[in-house]
Amino acid sequence: MRVCLLGHEGSMFSGGQGVYVSNLSRELAELGHEIDVVAGPPYPELADGVRLHKLPSYNYNRLLATGRRFFYGRPPLDAFRPLNLAELVTTRLGMYSVMGAFSIRAYDLVRELHNARPFDVVHDNQVLGYGTLLIKALGLPVVATVHHPLDVDRANRIREARSIVEQVRAVLFYPFFMQRLVLQRLDRVVAVSPVAGREVAAAFGLADDGVEVVWNGVDTRTFYRLPGAQAEPGRILFVGDSEDRNKGFVHLLRALSTLLPAVFRLVVVQRSWSKRAPGLAREHGLEGRVMFLDSLTNEQLLQEYNRAQIFVTPSLYEGFGLPAAEAAACGAPVVATTAGAFPEIVEDGASGLLVPPGEAEPLAAAIAGLLADPQRCSEMGAAGARRVRQRFSWRRTAERMSELYRDAAQTAQIVPAAATAALAAMTPWIMAQSTMTPWVMAPSVLTI
Repeated sequence: MRVCLLGHEGSMFSGGQGVYVSNLSRELAELGHEIDVVAGPPYPELADGVRLHKLPSYNYNRLLATGRRFFYGRPPLDAFRPLNLAELVTTRLGMYSVMGAFSIRAYDLVRELHNARPFDVVHDNQVLGYGTLLIKALGLPVVATVHHPLDVDRANRIREARSIVEQVRAVLFYPFFMQRLVLQRLDRVVAVSPVAGREVAAAFGLADDGVEVVWNGVDTRTFYRLPGAQAEPGRILFVGDSEDRNKGFVHLLRALSTLLPAVFRLVVVQRSWSKRAPGLAREHGLEGRVMFLDSLTNEQLLQEYNRAQIFVTPSLYEGFGLPAAEAAACGAPVVATTAGAFPEIVEDGASGLLVPPGEAEPLAAAIAGLLADPQRCSEMGAAGARRVRQRFSWRRTAERMSELYRDAAQTAQIVPAAATAALAAMTPWIMAQSTMTPWVMAPSVLTI
């Protein structure tokens, strides 16, 4: 089949979106499918034979992350095109309009690629913007993967806010209606774990059997226990976006501050543009105990997983939890929360320990217990590596997705001819980026 895979960002270092697109596209290609990936920045790393089509972004946070490089290669007046300007302004105001803007750009490109050589199916990787509906209106079956509902992130961020201002920012940041409206009209909806499937069904008003569960995989060719590797006593590893309240990083700092003056070192692997974490470490009296590493290669991350005595992931919710599974594959015992899919990845008491989310005291107790028992850490790490090899495979993920693609292609809902004709007539006017009218972005802005 000819498959188009959409991803509004493809970071390989945080968030899991790029890891998902990279591994799934590679395995699909090895199964014989022809894969095109349409992605926004940061762009994913893809296997040979998988075509990458890069779309630009005018996300203000990308400008902050890349500085003057943000403008290299861009036409001088490009930022003043209505779609680009709308994205730049709304993200500057703290709204996450990135998915809506990406989806409209993706529609333009997918339509062009589809007209030149038709796709059999489009796979939307948690974009769910209005442009995805336009892609479906081209007559293409659309399958969507939802890693976790943004409603859960919003609720967690509001709960974790330290002021009314932060609560308002959390409300403004996440889209309210866009993803729900889009998801209910697609051909197949996929979640990455049973827990995530139930959350997706509840959040988007779908029937319990309206969400297919297709587990994520772990690339055990990349992440594994190195021969002769020895964990460094007291070395604790955290991998993720330290500025995302949903990842629970502040609870980890609170827990570690109660363990002082015990001997330990926290290693934080985070996005290169994360700036707040060092200040948080100082606030909790951990200056000198925390080392920050930015955007490591897979080879460097493999070394870090193997050096850790404990891997800690204190998230308030995870639809799957790729870093936890990667760490387990490398033989690191995992301390995680009971939130989301962690109980599926970590066997409590056997391959790691599970604690309640958002609570520093039980998290501190779990960490302290493992720091004091290296032998138990070693046994748990070995059990975790076996569990990951047995349960999580990107090849199995790709095989199951292939089945869903074929099923969706055979049973896709047909868009009425009148609607398709009307869209075709309007498209040259409202969708070309060079002539985009401001009100096209209005739904995205109003529902963020």
